[in-house]
Amino acid sequence: MNPSRTTTKNHTHRNKSLLLITYYSLLVTLLISCASPTSAPPVFPTFILVTQDPNASPTPTPFQPLGGIETPLPTFTLSPIPSDTPTITLTPTATATLTATASPTPVPPSVTVAPAATTVPPPTALQPSRTNYIFYATLDFDAHTLDVDETIRYYNTTGVALSDIVLSVQPNRYGGAFSLLVIYQDNIQLTTYSLNDQRLTLNLSQPLQPGAATTLGIKFKINIPAKASEGLFGYDFNQIDLVDWYPFVIPYVNGWVLHDPMSFGEHLVYDASDIELNLKTGPDVIVAASAPAEPNGDWTRYRLYGARTFTLSASDEFLMSESAVGSVKIRSYYFNGYQAAGEGILYAAVQAVSIYSVKFAPYPYETLSIVQTDIHDGMETDGLVFLASDFYGQYGGGAKNNLVTIGVHEIAHQWWYGLVGNDQALEPWLDEAMAAYSERIFYEFNYPRYGDWWWQFRVDYFKPTGYVDTPIYSGGSFRAYTNAVYLRGAHFMEDLRVRMGDDNFYAFLKDYAARYSRGRATSADFFNTVRAHTQADINDVIMDYFSASY
Repeated sequence: MNPSRTTTKNHTHRNKSLLLITYYSLLVTLLISCASPTSAPPVFPTFILVTQDPNASPTPTPFQPLGGIETPLPTFTLSPIPSDTPTITLTPTATATLTATASPTPVPPSVTVAPAATTVPPPTALQPSRTNYIFYATLDFDAHTLDVDETIRYYNTTGVALSDIVLSVQPNRYGGAFSLLVIYQDNIQLTTYSLNDQRLTLNLSQPLQPGAATTLGIKFKINIPAKASEGLFGYDFNQIDLVDWYPFVIPYVNGWVLHDPMSFGEHLVYDASDIELNLKTGPDVIVAASAPAEPNGDWTRYRLYGARTFTLSASDEFLMSESAVGSVKIRSYYFNGYQAAGEGILYAAVQAVSIYSVKFAPYPYETLSIVQTDIHDGMETDGLVFLASDFYGQYGGGAKNNLVTIGVHEIAHQWWYGLVGNDQALEPWLDEAMAAYSERIFYEFNYPRYGDWWWQFRVDYFKPTGYVDTPIYSGGSFRAYTNAVYLRGAHFMEDLRVRMGDDNFYAFLKDYAARYSRGRATSADFFNTVRAHTQADINDVIMDYFSASY
């Protein structure tokens, strides 16, 4: 990681503004109208609770230090608009074709574009074989505590009888942060379990047979720790970030998969799951979440389907700007003094979700939250990405900067990590090289004149070497690891695309996203899908970039 200029926040009273980019949102609606068949507005199913109301981990993304000067794109200003402003629906009167041309200059907004009927299909609904998580959680923002009742409905799809179930408990890695109060299995209290570091092992009274299901109940409390200097989980003076904050059942692949943590890269592997969070917190606390909020009695409910994990960020000083791509709401959360950057990354997010939805697959979730926080780079989670305050401080407008490059990288992870999962410890290239090359696709279709700049600024500046398929445990250092996996990975994807040809390459991306949607892919899966879309010999390309043959 390279140093970047440090910035200081200037926080005042809470305010909220809405970003409504009429011209671009309408253009996006037209583009997706051409790419997707007409469908009825999405109707999301009722999430099925498995118990009654109990009251009756970060992707570091390498970036280049601040340097170079670009001519900013024209800026625009917003006037605060009440949150209850009526929505005006615009009906498209023409069609458009998506081409690699420069993006239009943002136009000062005046109305909100309502979702059109021809938009991205809704996220995958509740699936009976996916693990279900139900939470009732109370967040005391000032005391930095979280009290949680968690219910897990686990389905044994492993094909073998299970004598135990293993969960990841990342908060237990922070000394004194996690308190496990009680565990139930099918309403009977469990006393035979062990909690060691990040691993919670439940010893079952009788084996869980293939195809059978069980219900686990866990009550726990988190004394939210102060953020470490390079960490994300925890609190600082005005914000709480909750990532990998709850016990979750880890995947079973010839045994339970829970890798050891490293000082860089991600070690966790996730199954897709269906999640409902019911949250209580203070009236002045603004919550950025992985899913949209809805009332549920005294609680605020969030529902997320087919996700790897559920993430929250809370602050009493957030400002928020909002836009949309079809029915997908995109919200940018930032702090006072950073409005231009907050709105700039929102505009880039609209562009990114638009092009990625056409080139990869429909956006996987209902909403996307982009959150400013005090970390050193960027971090993806399902439906929510974090970006470093330094990037906001460096932002001077336009698209030639770390805020946009890292921002669209993390947004690309909604497809390469969220929709298509992988083993992030042993095969991190499958999401990181894909997300890095997705930056290239973003610039190609939105800022085609910036292609040479992107290659130099993001990739070749570091003179990357190393094998693309380097695990996090073999990287040596953060810089060497990211040079190999991310940056050499981007060059590999470019060479693969040239060898396949554009039509075959983009057909491969769509097929890969469809085949492994809500599942996990391996390197072998990746290359099998490639070969299904080309007759070209790619063995020499693989030999140039990979330590293994595929």
